[in-house]
Amino acid sequence: MLIDFFYTLRSAKLKVSVTEFLALLEALQAGVLDDDGGPTVDQFYHLARTVLVKDETQFDKFDRAFGAYFKGVEMLTDFRAEIPLDWLRQTLERELSPEERAKIQTLGWDELMATLKQRFEEQQGRHEGGSKWIGTGGTSPFGHGGTNPQGIRIGGPGGKRSSVKVWEQRAYRDYDDTVELGTRNIKVALRRLRRFAREGEATELDLDGTIHKTAANAGMLDIQMVPERHNRIKVLLLMDVGGTMDDHIQRVEELFSAAKSEFKHLELFYFHNCVYDHLWRNNRRRHAEKTPTWDVIRKFNKDWKLVFVGDATMSPYEILQVGGSVEYHNPEPGAEWLQRLTHAFPNHAWINPEPQGVWDYRQSISIVQQLVRQRMYPLTLAGLEQAMRQLSK
Repeated sequence: MLIDFFYTLRSAKLKVSVTEFLALLEALQAGVLDDDGGPTVDQFYHLARTVLVKDETQFDKFDRAFGAYFKGVEMLTDFRAEIPLDWLRQTLERELSPEERAKIQTLGWDELMATLKQRFEEQQGRHEGGSKWIGTGGTSPFGHGGTNPQGIRIGGPGGKRSSVKVWEQRAYRDYDDTVELGTRNIKVALRRLRRFAREGEATELDLDGTIHKTAANAGMLDIQMVPERHNRIKVLLLMDVGGTMDDHIQRVEELFSAAKSEFKHLELFYFHNCVYDHLWRNNRRRHAEKTPTWDVIRKFNKDWKLVFVGDATMSPYEILQVGGSVEYHNPEPGAEWLQRLTHAFPNHAWINPEPQGVWDYRQSISIVQQLVRQRMYPLTLAGLEQAMRQLSK
């Protein structure tokens, strides 16, 4: 009955062999998943992934194929132990008029955090609607499902992009470097940055030199060899992942795939919204395997071209405020780290997938533009060409 599951994985371009699939069936027949309550979908998921997926970079493809085959797969992340379940059930969605929105109070950062602490101490139960307590709907700056220009989202789905902090466990996925490009234009634009030089031993035939030397030697063959040509450009790529960047996954993956094929020396690190004191290489292990940003600055010299990829769409607190990160209490503002990185790598550029027409209406984008010395370019053919010209200087 799992033949269709096998073909679903193959359709997702996962290199699952018949031998591996038979091994999965043998494990099921041997009762590996048998217990008192019977095997669950989650247990089968972990067994199938262990047996069928050989490369952890393919986990995301497997997840999408698995979800497409088994409708209604439950989310594996559970943060309900920290926040009452009833508070996470959205039962109210209010649409406010412009006049009502104008009346909503916008708290400053310090007042917002102090008020949240006070609410946790005072509140005794579930609340929905209203403008004060932590709950769902309403205009309170705490909870989810309501409307407030600057609040702290606790659980629930986002969507309005006005939260200055998010209290939940979020899982991001690595960008796929094997995605097929819809156009070759990105590669052509990136190719403007490549610079070749001959290095190493003379192991490659120099056809023009051989012809010239042979002619000068009265027709006696005189073979000339030259060193191989190598791409000397080195690119340090810092990519924003998760949150609002989910809207741009396809185009960013195309950019990432093109960059991997064009640049031999490419180092990738991830960040979320703004760069802070640490980065990471693998989103599944981002909490356990962090790379201090200082180590990145010390390891790579000024010969490396620094390229940020992100929409720079966030609360200004995330850039300017200690503790402003939506995920943890950052000891220094993100602006400090952006300045350190741009100073360490003079040849830098920021690629923004957000339409350039909205940049002037996003305060955070204006701040980031200033921090990267106005070297922000849209993720378009013209924008990439401008960025590559800047990095070539």
